[in-house]
Amino acid sequence: MTTDEKNKIAEMRKGGMGYLKIAQVLGLNENSVKTFCRRNGLTGTAQKMPETVFPSVVQKTCKQCGGLFLQYPGHREKIFCSDACRNKWWNSNLSQVKRKAMYEYTCPTCGCGFSAYGNRHRKYCSHACYIAARFGGAACV
Repeated sequence: MTTDEKNKIAEMRKGGMGYLKIAQVLGLNENSVKTFCRRNGLTGTAQKMPETVFPSVVQKTCKQCGGLFLQYPGHREKIFCSDACRNKWWNSNLSQVKRKAMYEYTCPTCGCGFSAYGNRHRKYCSHACYIAARFGGAACV
C-alpha cells in the first residue's frame, strides 16, 4: 500500500465512507483497508478520529558517518543510517559493549584464571590444555 493510498483511505474514512466502499474505489482488499484503519485509529465515527493520521517524520543524523536518515514515528528509535555504520561503530567502540555473559574460570590443567564470553560450560583456557588433560602431555604455560 502506497503513501498516496494511505492518505486517501484516511480522507475517505474521515468523510464517513465504509471499508468496503474504500476498498472498491482504490482497488484494494477490504481486509487491508480495515487493518490499516484499525492500526491508525480510523475506526468509529468521524468525530472521534484523530486530526492527523501520520505524525511527522523526523530527520536524524547517523552516529557513525554523520549522514542523514529518516526516523518514522511508531518505529524503534534508530541511531545509525545502515547496518554497515552500526557494525563499524560498535567494532570501534568495544569498550561500550555491555557484555552480560562473561564467565570467570580456573583451568583445571594449568591452574591459570581466564574469562570466557557466552560459554558457561567451558573448562579449559586453551585447546592445548584440553589436549593435555584428555590425552596427557604438556599444557600451556
